[in-house]
Amino acid sequence: MIKPYLMFKRECAEAFEMYQEAFDGEMIAMQKYGDMPPNLEFPVAEDDKNLVLHAQLKLTESGSILGSDGKRDYQDSGKVSISVELDSEDRAKKAWNILKDGGTIHMDLQPTFFAKLHGSVKDKYGVTWMFTVN
Repeated sequence: MIKPYLMFKRECAEAFEMYQEAFDGEMIAMQKYGDMPPNLEFPVAEDDKNLVLHAQLKLTESGSILGSDGKRDYQDSGKVSISVELDSEDRAKKAWNILKDGGTIHMDLQPTFFAKLHGSVKDKYGVTWMFTVN
């Protein structure tokens, strides 16, 4: 099983809440740095206690994404897209409309020769999504 792990800089909770709404997803876990037991070797600043240590969101029956906040500045390489196959055009359009808000459309969600609908969008957090409805 392969699950994409998305790295954010102080916006993981906000992004995962948007993804949960877009896909009517199920939040499996959302652990914050402040939930960790105190550790002198891994101190957590007060400003960082509400950041996401680990999140898991079920998007579809068989697909989940994972994520967390980190201190590094993650550059958008554009080499990876999350491909989501949905079972209905309505579900795809709902998710598409939420994710394209503030994002960049690479290929509009439209009928193609290989699918009822297909399209690609980069959301406002820099994550690229490919949608397919068979």
